[in-house]
Amino acid sequence: MEKLTFYALSAPEKLDRIGAYLSERLIRDVSRHRYGYVCIAMEALDQLLMACHCQSINLFVESFLKMVAKLLESEKPNLQILGTNSFVKFANIEEDTPSYHRSYDFFVSRFSEMCHSSHDDPEIRTKIRMSGIKGLQGVVRKTVNDELQANIWDPQHMDKIVPSLLFNLQHAEEAESRSPSPLQATEKEKESPAELAERCLRELLGRAAYGNIKNAIKPVLIHLDNHSLWEPKIFAVRCFKIIMYSIQPQHSHLVIQQLLGHLDANSKSAATVRAGIVEVLSEAAVIAASGSVGPTVLEVFNTLLRQLRLSIDYELTGSYDCAISIGTKIIKEHEERMFQEAVIKTIGTFASTLPTYQRSEVMLFIMSKVPLPSLHHALDTGKAGENRNRLTQIMLLKSLLQVSIGFQCTNMLTALPSSFLDRLLSPALMEDPEIRLFVLEILISFIDRQGNRHKFSTVSTISDISVLKLKVDKCSRQDTVFMKKHAQQLYRHIYLTCKEEGNLQSHYEALYSMLALISIELANEEVVVDLIRLVLAVQEVAQINEDNLPVYNRCALYALCAAYLNLISQLTTVPAFCQHIHEVIDMRQKEAMYLLPEDIFVERPRLTRSLDRLGPEVLFRQSKISEVLGGSGYNSDRLSTPYIPQLTDEDRLSKRKSIGETISLQVEVESRNSPEKEERAPAEEITYETLKKAIVDSVAVEEQERERRRQVVEKFQKAPFEEIAAHCGARATLLQSKLNQIFEITIRPPPSPSGTITAAYGQPQNHSIPVYEMKFPDLCVY
Repeated sequence: MEKLTFYALSAPEKLDRIGAYLSERLIRDVSRHRYGYVCIAMEALDQLLMACHCQSINLFVESFLKMVAKLLESEKPNLQILGTNSFVKFANIEEDTPSYHRSYDFFVSRFSEMCHSSHDDPEIRTKIRMSGIKGLQGVVRKTVNDELQANIWDPQHMDKIVPSLLFNLQHAEEAESRSPSPLQATEKEKESPAELAERCLRELLGRAAYGNIKNAIKPVLIHLDNHSLWEPKIFAVRCFKIIMYSIQPQHSHLVIQQLLGHLDANSKSAATVRAGIVEVLSEAAVIAASGSVGPTVLEVFNTLLRQLRLSIDYELTGSYDCAISIGTKIIKEHEERMFQEAVIKTIGTFASTLPTYQRSEVMLFIMSKVPLPSLHHALDTGKAGENRNRLTQIMLLKSLLQVSIGFQCTNMLTALPSSFLDRLLSPALMEDPEIRLFVLEILISFIDRQGNRHKFSTVSTISDISVLKLKVDKCSRQDTVFMKKHAQQLYRHIYLTCKEEGNLQSHYEALYSMLALISIELANEEVVVDLIRLVLAVQEVAQINEDNLPVYNRCALYALCAAYLNLISQLTTVPAFCQHIHEVIDMRQKEAMYLLPEDIFVERPRLTRSLDRLGPEVLFRQSKISEVLGGSGYNSDRLSTPYIPQLTDEDRLSKRKSIGETISLQVEVESRNSPEKEERAPAEEITYETLKKAIVDSVAVEEQERERRRQVVEKFQKAPFEEIAAHCGARATLLQSKLNQIFEITIRPPPSPSGTITAAYGQPQNHSIPVYEMKFPDLCVY
């Protein structure tokens, strides 16, 4: 062997002749079953290959590969293993010159076949499978970095290599579940086909460039489909964890896109399969973190929301097709619900990987998909349509809640822009209690930036709030601007939500959390005053009971007011205010325990039969509160003014379920504003002359106005003081009379000829002249 090696090195041009001879001998020995000589020939070839690195080695390699192929074709396991070992040695050699015509197609096919070996003897089967995996690893190493070699990333190769590796990984899972204990494994058994396959798969994916990711991932998805491995999802999750940790981080979003595309392709598969894909998506997103969404942020969420809507349709129709026909799959509602929950969780997972500004965009996007009963968004009508709308609203609000959890923003104006807040508050007054609760939870997630929320999970009249260890920051300028802009809108929705008959304990707990968090996060003196007025107005709702609320709801409102006023009194640290609040709470503990949260917000609340005989000593008095806070520098005039919410069209429309009802309300209002008998004035014909006249007239009017201003200025500059005083006195008298008229109209509105329109929440509204339509004297207009 030494002489042969020396000869080959000294005369490299003879290498191809040596290779051809050894190849011929080996083929003859294999066919005559002389396996000893076969081993000698292969060993000689291996040593020559390792020793010689001259440029003419290509022809020798051709002979070598022909001999390896001959061994792999043999039915003898030992020869297959011998051939594989030789090929692996060859794969580890770096060649100086590329070969343009060498093909590895046969080796990919044969090694893949060996990976699926089903030999009767388990030990031999394991050896063959391990040889197959090693062979595939050798092919990858030999070809993956050389552009002139056969392209291993072609689908024809990937469709063989990837499933072979997954097959061995999959069978290892089954073997592990049957094995008694991994500690009993011997040193020899530690290198199993599964571990080798995983290492090979990681190496393959680690070398994948941007353009090759798709070809590498597609066979994985097909394999999981063919072997029904999405349910249970354990193996699928493991595969994609291997993939996500192996590929280059900047390619992560390509894997996510492939999974989303696969989810769309399986939109009519069983709910458990779709749920498995979504779970895998969720796990992959966590690993990829900021790189998971890629450039098409909204496309990811659009796909998930589309799947959510499809699932709702399947659940309601009971079929994957629009029309129920014979032979369609039976859909199980609980499976669809599981799928919907999985999608919502995944939406939250994706959102948590995004920066703040992108999360805001996503929340606006999700909110724009929520079907709301406004004039711009048509809803499905009929019983089925109402169910679909309700389910869609709930699922999308759940998704929004997932996205908003953990959302940290310094500026509330950017986090809750007007367009978003208006749409979010619109369903806050719907009849469905579940939807109302979701809206409150979402608002709480936005407002709570210091992590105080869990401290208000229990509604109570705690005597010392220092034990809560609240994190309180000074209200920033941006927060003050936000409250100036949106405070009245928030107060109105809190007030009207309190009046809802369908409220449960969870609603009152959420309302308490929201009031408390506004007081801590967004409150200045003005906001504190308004919140106290709001809570006292809620107490009045429970006291007067115009809406005929049940006894539990009224007691809950009294308890809510007690808990909040107890908190705010300790936050403001005004001793007289704290004293009044504690006096009322003490009186309630003696005489009316059913008005305190500790007795109401429990599993079995203790209620009274009647709330009509409550004495003033158990109620918080607005006059007393305004007096004690006024003495500490708060605006006592504003405190003594009762809170009255401004009711808008949005409040009335949000109660309407269908677009038909909304339009009918609009027509009804319009018809009342304009009597039927009133005829429209004929449209004026517009000609050149009329346009010319309008221009000339406008110029003349401007001239007159300018002249009038000049005369007024001149009069005040030159006229005697007595004349000016007399003129102003007359104007003041006229102004006073006009103001008296306006106050009369505002306080006692005249009855509308068409009666009253009952607002959606059951309060009759008298029509009065809106402030913006009133004619004010000149001196009132600034």
